[in-house]
Amino acid sequence: MMKKYILLAAALILAACTCHDNPVASVDPLIGSGFHGHVFVGANVPFGFVQAGPTNVSQGWDWCSGYHESDSTVIGFSHTHLSGTGCGDLLDITLMPVVGKDLVYARGRKDEEGSGLWSYMDRSKEIAGPGYYSVPLTRYGITAEMTATERCAIHRYTFPASEEAAFVFDLRNGGNWDHTTEAFAEAVGDNAIRGWRFSKGWAKNQRIYFYAEFSKPVGVEFIPAVDDYGKVQEQMFTRVNFSTTEGEQVLVKVGLSAVSTEGAEMNLRTEIRDWNFDKVQRNAVKAWNKALSKIKVEAPEETKTIFYTALYHAMIAPSLFNDVDGSYRGSDDQVYEKADFDNYTTFSLWDTYRAEMPLLCIIEPARMDDMVETMLKIGEQQGFLPIWHLMANETYCMPGEAGVIAVADAIVKGFKGFDREAAYEALKSSLDTVGCGNEYRIKYGYVPSDLCGTSLGKDMEFAIADAAVANAARALGKADDAIFFDLRSHSYRNYMDPETGFARPRMLDGSWRTPFNPFGHINTDYTEGNAWQYTWLAPHDVDWLVEFAGGKEGFEAKLDSLFTVSPELEEGAAPDMSGMIGQYVHGNEPSHHIIYLYAMQGLPWKTADKAREVMTTLYTTDHAGLCGNEDVGQMSAWYILSALGFYQVEPACTQFWFGSPVVDKAEINAGGRKFTVIAKNNSPENKYIQSVTLNGKPYDLPFIDYKDIMSGGKLVLEMGSEPALWY
Repeated sequence: MMKKYILLAAALILAACTCHDNPVASVDPLIGSGFHGHVFVGANVPFGFVQAGPTNVSQGWDWCSGYHESDSTVIGFSHTHLSGTGCGDLLDITLMPVVGKDLVYARGRKDEEGSGLWSYMDRSKEIAGPGYYSVPLTRYGITAEMTATERCAIHRYTFPASEEAAFVFDLRNGGNWDHTTEAFAEAVGDNAIRGWRFSKGWAKNQRIYFYAEFSKPVGVEFIPAVDDYGKVQEQMFTRVNFSTTEGEQVLVKVGLSAVSTEGAEMNLRTEIRDWNFDKVQRNAVKAWNKALSKIKVEAPEETKTIFYTALYHAMIAPSLFNDVDGSYRGSDDQVYEKADFDNYTTFSLWDTYRAEMPLLCIIEPARMDDMVETMLKIGEQQGFLPIWHLMANETYCMPGEAGVIAVADAIVKGFKGFDREAAYEALKSSLDTVGCGNEYRIKYGYVPSDLCGTSLGKDMEFAIADAAVANAARALGKADDAIFFDLRSHSYRNYMDPETGFARPRMLDGSWRTPFNPFGHINTDYTEGNAWQYTWLAPHDVDWLVEFAGGKEGFEAKLDSLFTVSPELEEGAAPDMSGMIGQYVHGNEPSHHIIYLYAMQGLPWKTADKAREVMTTLYTTDHAGLCGNEDVGQMSAWYILSALGFYQVEPACTQFWFGSPVVDKAEINAGGRKFTVIAKNNSPENKYIQSVTLNGKPYDLPFIDYKDIMSGGKLVLEMGSEPALWY
């Protein structure tokens, strides 16, 4: 029965994938589950609140999502996960199917099965696809399956014959970053329970409510446990008991809410009305097909797999964070009822302002309107726009004020689904309010390294934010403001040392940090980087960088050296610094724009060389196929845009600079209009653009403008094997 059902599950996934242009067939969610990719593995729908999937016993940096390819253990199936982050949290409302009474209600130890509830998974029979996940649990002889809607999950478990079958709801074991502060559960009738888990971790005050319903009558018992703060909580584990016959399938529906148990039940009753698991799964696959079809590509099969898996990963978050009636929990811990926009969470903005948000501006403009409105509400509730926002909490993670950049970008691109004037005022207010080193910058003109840690990382990100606000001011006709923020965006120039040729830490008295090592000072003066990467972290001021390097030839030579110098790092360097070509670090975001600086200086063939090298060597179909943290869509969004042949270099700008496409043809649904990109004569050898036409007319610019993409039309890139300059 078990083998038959696994084959049936696989058939259900493939049944929706018979059309040649169906992108679901090209997605492998396990890409990035190895190395340091940290991707979520499980069942969800695009941008959904619920991510139902396995959580391993192991904890640590490579388990930020709760799952790593190297680990075949599972403590249960949690309903919230992060994807690709460098820090862990969530893993809420963990459900573990079990058989037997003599069990230890704990996480347990990986080296001793029976030390907790955990079981080994039979990874040879693991099935992971968009909207569906299944794996056998060898300890209990149970096959687990799950699929999801936006706010709910439905599980189907195939049991052996047993008088002691059960589901255990574990409200304690999230991860080593996240600690339960309050847990509660209670029975509702003879086939449901409800409750909540409050926790403190990366998100300091996280509240998750749940309502779970079972496909047969159950008995409920509560097992107390001591939380991480030494307090006994009576409902930390809830055991739901029933008996089963051989091969019997028992289903569980779980609704989540950040508002209330009533909201969780409302979400469940609205999104999963019956017990038809297969219908929910088909709808999940349909949702993924619709979302992934926003870009239809023609390319070699391996390239299509990498491309659509990247698009899948880019659509996991930001995640919906409201009930079906619009109610949501705000950053001030207040409930806002029946909002007229979709509220979102999981804003990894230091990462995603670079490519993920620009990508969504093209393929998800309506959703982007709501994301910006969410950021503006966060700004009202906490006093400044989000930095790294998670489950109604500001984590203050990463330097600068990246929410400012994302909102400014939407203003510059002409979005009108929010109050543009109010949004602009929020930009200015945030940059006046947020400290995190900015107070020193405003007072002294830069962030002195002897007053503030990671001074360069902070100053340079604030400088980019100022430049973004300057661009927004110009878009709104505020010339004086544009001049002010432009001037302040030059603060980073204080670090540019003409003697060494690097961005170098500087003290309050104006002296340079001595001794100085361009390979070092990682996470002391620079944020997850060193001088080799941070010297280029001024995408808004490239002309000045060229002057600093001694002109175009000096700039080219210096940039060339970035990719050829030894890839050494100081001992104890940030593990995020991976995917290295020389000192170019593709596994981390500060490097992501650098390849395109060549194109901005009339050297598009060098951009083509490096872009192709990265796309073909640092993105693969292996489970270790990402060279660094996925970072909530940013690593994937870089690939998607680059694979199409262009990339936005300057934040809050409309220009996407040409590189080298690896897809032969792409039809992009740009806000309802079709924009087609054709790479004629494209091949590994023919990687250089020879000429460009837009809508049949010769095109002599080195970039494509956002408005041209969103207007629809046809962009044709004639490719060849020799470097060429068409503009």
